[in-house]
Amino acid sequence: MAESVVLLDFLISCFGLRVRIALAEKGVEYEYNEQDLSSKSPLLLQSNPIHKKIPVLIHNGRPICESLIIVEYIDEVWTDRSPLLPKDPYQRANARFWADYIDKKIYPSASGILKNINKGEAQEASKKELMECLKLLEGQLKEKPFFGGDTFGFVDIALITFSGWFHIYKTYGYLNVEEECPKLMAWVKRCMEKESVSKTLPDTTKLCDHVESMKKKLESQ
Repeated sequence: MAESVVLLDFLISCFGLRVRIALAEKGVEYEYNEQDLSSKSPLLLQSNPIHKKIPVLIHNGRPICESLIIVEYIDEVWTDRSPLLPKDPYQRANARFWADYIDKKIYPSASGILKNINKGEAQEASKKELMECLKLLEGQLKEKPFFGGDTFGFVDIALITFSGWFHIYKTYGYLNVEEECPKLMAWVKRCMEKESVSKTLPDTTKLCDHVESMKKKLESQ
């Protein structure tokens, strides 16, 4: 029986992009199912009845939810190439910790910059928090090529999908991550040399279109 792999996702979702990069790293063929988040499909609601969010990986009819859990699942199921988590239990726990940190600290502050476009003080607070978090991560990277050492892995996947937004922040004059965190931006360039990353991350014009749409919506409120 042929293996069935379906991904319910949204094109520019930082979380869905993690799953796509992990699948590309493993060379797993899958069916991409784009979701309209303003009108959620019965398949999405059935597959993720608790949070009703993308991404959802459906492997042989069984759904797996939450991006980091999905990436770990992919690593455990397709073990023949490109390990994403280290074998050492301590290093694995450490990788999980920093990936969780990215979700709990980077994402809220990064999204806060855009959500608070017309709220100067709130936006400044989000910018300050994001830079503090990125500098902390840059300190963890040190002189290593990737967060796990010499090989691209779990923490790299967790963070690299946010990198397109660094360009957006600079374009709109919100924040210059390259000036503030040069080592982190050098890491971004190394990640982009990987085909699994460069062919998966969306063109920044699509992100710009999303920001323009968001700005218009906020201005009309």
